Amino acid sequence: MRTEISIQNLKSKFLDKVEELSEENIYTCYQCGKCSAGCPSISEMDISPCEIIRLVQLGQEKEVLDSKTIWICASCFTCVTRCPKGVDLAKVMEALRQITLRKNVDYVSPLSIPKEVLSQVPQIALVSCLRKFSA
Repeated sequence: MRTEISIQNLKSKFLDKVEELSEENIYTCYQCGKCSAGCPSISEMDISPCEIIRLVQLGQEKEVLDSKTIWICASCFTCVTRCPKGVDLAKVMEALRQITLRKNVDYVSPLSIPKEVLSQVPQIALVSCLRKFSA
């Protein structure tokens, strides 16, 4: 008797959550690498965008959520325009940030920003930073 394993059995809760929040089918990606090749922020990332997708496919939640990449992504949509399968990686990165922030982990505290910096940085930049890095 042959046992078949369906893809549904292999999917993790983490992958399901990413797909729910991003409204993207993560398995559509076939790892061509065009997203990473065109990313203007790739030099600052510790894991390339296509590797992030692969790790999500494999259910590697801790490795993905601990990476700098999901925070460095500027959501410029270069990856989206280059993807031959139409995967909106910007939505996936936002979903990954949301999953992290829903754990109530603050990466930036407004009280820890020096007053000298606060007086020099445009308010819009502070709002953007706090929206992205604080729960």
